[in-house]
Amino acid sequence: MTRLASLLTSAFMLIVPLSSASAAMPEAATALFEAKTVAARNSVLSTLEAAAPKDPASAYAAGAGEFFTALEMLASGLHRHGFESPQSFMLPLMRLPVPDNPNPEPLTYEQFRTILVGFRDRLEKSAATFASVPANADIGMVIDLTHTGIDLNEDGTIAPDESMAAIIASLSRGGISSDDAVPMLTFRFDRADGFWLQGYAEFLMAQADFWLAHDFRSTFDGSFHMLFPRAKLPLQDILVPPAGDMGSSIFSSEWRIADFISMVHLINWPVVEPERRQAARRHLLEMIRLSREDWKAIRAETDNDREWLPGPQQKGENPLTGLEVGEEQVQAWLATLTMAEDLLEGRKLLPHFRITASTGQGINMKRFFDDPKNFDLVLSITGPAIAPYLESGEIVTSSDFDQIQRQFGGGGFLTFALWFN
Repeated sequence: MTRLASLLTSAFMLIVPLSSASAAMPEAATALFEAKTVAARNSVLSTLEAAAPKDPASAYAAGAGEFFTALEMLASGLHRHGFESPQSFMLPLMRLPVPDNPNPEPLTYEQFRTILVGFRDRLEKSAATFASVPANADIGMVIDLTHTGIDLNEDGTIAPDESMAAIIASLSRGGISSDDAVPMLTFRFDRADGFWLQGYAEFLMAQADFWLAHDFRSTFDGSFHMLFPRAKLPLQDILVPPAGDMGSSIFSSEWRIADFISMVHLINWPVVEPERRQAARRHLLEMIRLSREDWKAIRAETDNDREWLPGPQQKGENPLTGLEVGEEQVQAWLATLTMAEDLLEGRKLLPHFRITASTGQGINMKRFFDDPKNFDLVLSITGPAIAPYLESGEIVTSSDFDQIQRQFGGGGFLTFALWFN
């Protein structure tokens, strides 16, 4: 998956060997991943959740089902109010390819927060279910991503263009185009891949909790008509052009560019739930821990069977990324996670382009999360807003980043990072 979203992972520990043989996938899991309707999918998901406490394979499948339904809850909420997906990494939570809704419902700030809370809480349930699966559980589930999907348009069905393969293709820049033949996207998901998906749940919870920690009403009122142009937001009648002139991309017309600038300017958010900003850091640290567990499990594997994320010992390109994983990439990734953990724990400091050179100080990211002040994006970039978090200590340098990036070679650090989680 060339472009989704993630960062971090670090030094590895002792490995618990996994058996090369795997337990049979529960019948309910097969029905879950091939369901054609939401009702059928929810029915078998309930069956798997009931069996989960006594059956690791059922818990594994249920955790995946809960993750997918979290995405569905977010997509449904956005679709209901006529969301138009921006292809921008500025808004990673809202890049789902939500279909057009010709009759959207009005949206309020409180309703939007409710959508984020539901999404975040469902992810938490998924992470907890995955956490119940023993680290050395014998898992092997063969899943075709062209048959597994979510209901993006709230019609109760899971159509081929709502499959995970179609969603991944839509999110990928330079990935599968609508004119390309759909590649074989059947993978055998094992215990390592459960750590991977659980880590992504933690990553997305961190994003949701960061938003919810703040009062972002001014941003919503002043710019969200760019994302929900027909949802009766406060400035819709003044700033949104007639439907035929709107365009379909965030940068497709002058009005969207203007509103994107407004959005950046309006990110000056008071803290209203400080515990959520603190939780965001814990989610990122948990993601690091899970990525380490993931790579421990990957490196212990002795098979090479349709791997979602192969280790250096499992040769062959991933059909989505077109990349192979070598030992140098794994080592660089582990070093990246160590660096990220050091930053999140305050053991090392993040440099600032204009302050570090003149004062020798860096940003303590642990204090940024745990002692939250109002979040002003522009003033954080220019310097004033991060002044409370500056201190002296060991600062991560550009050469540290450069050394890691060189080890990822032509594939590019970002591509590997978003795939590796």
